[in-house]
Amino acid sequence: MVSQQVKIGMVIIGLALLAFVIPQSGSFVILLATRALAFAILAMSVDLLLGFTGLSSMGQAAYFGVGAYLTAVLATKFGIGMGWDFWLVVVMGILLGAALAAVFGLFAIRASGVYFLMITLALGQCVWGLAYRWNSVTGGDNGINMTGRPNFGIDLTNDVNFFYLVYAFFVVSLLLLYILVRSPFGKSLAGIRERELRMQILGYNTWLHKYIAFIIAGGFGGLAGVLWAQTNGHVSPENVVLTTSVDALLMVVLGGSGTLVGAAIGTGIVFGLREFLSTIVPWWQYVLGAVYVLTILYLPMGLMGIPAWIRQRRSQRKSEESKKLASKPS
Repeated sequence: MVSQQVKIGMVIIGLALLAFVIPQSGSFVILLATRALAFAILAMSVDLLLGFTGLSSMGQAAYFGVGAYLTAVLATKFGIGMGWDFWLVVVMGILLGAALAAVFGLFAIRASGVYFLMITLALGQCVWGLAYRWNSVTGGDNGINMTGRPNFGIDLTNDVNFFYLVYAFFVVSLLLLYILVRSPFGKSLAGIRERELRMQILGYNTWLHKYIAFIIAGGFGGLAGVLWAQTNGHVSPENVVLTTSVDALLMVVLGGSGTLVGAAIGTGIVFGLREFLSTIVPWWQYVLGAVYVLTILYLPMGLMGIPAWIRQRRSQRKSEESKKLASKPS
């Protein structure tokens, strides 16, 4: 069985290769990787809920959207966030996402299972409706076009520089979430996921634990939205639509829930497949859908579960061989 130290080493090597290889690629690949890293933060926030707390949220796009709209509105209407005050916008995006999650969590955490899923979906759609109808602020269906990227001594209009900035945010987010899920608080979340009633009997306030996790996930969703707005240069209701939440959820399932790294891997694969398949066939959505279905059917633990699946197959094979040898007459 692969030790935790080996897994961490493999992640570090993968991150180092990413930081070295991507900047050597063309501008299109750099921009695609930057977008994927920004969205991967949203996917990891979903994994905190789904993989570690057992909450299937369909409203994570709401926090992603408020972070993106905050960035676009402040930049285009007030000129805030285009210099050193970019860092202020980052903090504001995180706090706004967390604050919205704190309000929504008061309603959503009271439910469980499919009811929790439906409540988060409904709350997320409320934010989408606000983005679509509040034309004077959000631009309605047309959205908001941003004129450029921040410049605070480092020219972020340069795609490589901006890639490294988003890359740094991604690495820090991954590290913070890893520390969180490995902490006693994270262990209690895993216990709630496995058997909430037992955790209640042991004296844990499971509602409060889930509520805090919900708020933290909202904060990371807001951060992802801030970075996405600067990366994409355009914010619209499409960023808040249900599809965004579904995409993040499916990316987590594809990569492997409860791993954090799997969410990032799933995001990279989906972004890459979309761009590659859309240039080959007009029905690329069906191919991507087939990938999701096959993963759920044959790799329920996602791509990160492949080593465990291989070990299980080997164990079954050895067990069958042992039974055959034992059944042979001496």
